[in-house]
Amino acid sequence: MPQATPPRPVTIVTGGTFGLGQDIVVELARRGHAVVAFGLAGRQVSSTASGTEGLQQALDEAGLEADILEADVSLAADVERVVSHTLARHGRIDGLVNNAAIGPLGTVLSTAEDVFERIMAVNVRGVYLACRQVIPHMARQGGGAIVNVGSGAGYGKPNMAAYAASKGALLALSTAMAYDHFHQHVRVNVAIPGGGGIISGMSVGRFNGVLEDFKNRDYPGTAAGFPLNGTEFARTIAFLLSDEARTISGTVVDVGCFANQGGPVPPKPAARN
Repeated sequence: MPQATPPRPVTIVTGGTFGLGQDIVVELARRGHAVVAFGLAGRQVSSTASGTEGLQQALDEAGLEADILEADVSLAADVERVVSHTLARHGRIDGLVNNAAIGPLGTVLSTAEDVFERIMAVNVRGVYLACRQVIPHMARQGGGAIVNVGSGAGYGKPNMAAYAASKGALLALSTAMAYDHFHQHVRVNVAIPGGGGIISGMSVGRFNGVLEDFKNRDYPGTAAGFPLNGTEFARTIAFLLSDEARTISGTVVDVGCFANQGGPVPPKPAARN
């Protein structure tokens, strides 16, 4: 008797309309996920990310499709609307990738209160709201997988006080959720990109929006011999969402080179004659 074909995994990607989020959406769609991506049309502080045209173009060029919505991850009503759309259209939620983030540079002295609050609203409250909406549905259907996109700054880095605080909170929140929902078979892991030239609205924004300046930066690269890119990072996200990682929860995966330890990777030695 032929086995029934398993349903397509349904995955929500926050901040999925530009840069790294776009790479994640395209890769998941390529692997057969029914993806619901959302982000904001307007630019955020320190970021060049805006609009959904780039994602739609990338999907069209690859012959793929995904649901693309405009929503603010820091607003409970917006997140609820995205989840309601996903359930109405696809009937279930198997995965959640919390990628939306902003990261203005600054110390505690140079970071204005409203900027600090906005960073926390997007980077921490956004993850809380999305998980709060999604986990009950995952638990009822027998499980699911959440991947939170972290940062090496979560362990503390100079001139990133508020951003580092938000990503440090993300690490603790992720581990706590992994404990809390262990017996509901809801897995929660963190993936940290490092050692590469991943194009995101936030990373380019830190170079005053000049893409070429960002691309020309000297990166230590990865053990594969080239800088980490969005597609390579998205492949790790896809693994953590998959049944191949069904025993993995509460883990931080460093994708690249020692981002969780702060680096730096020593320069490549000069070739010998």
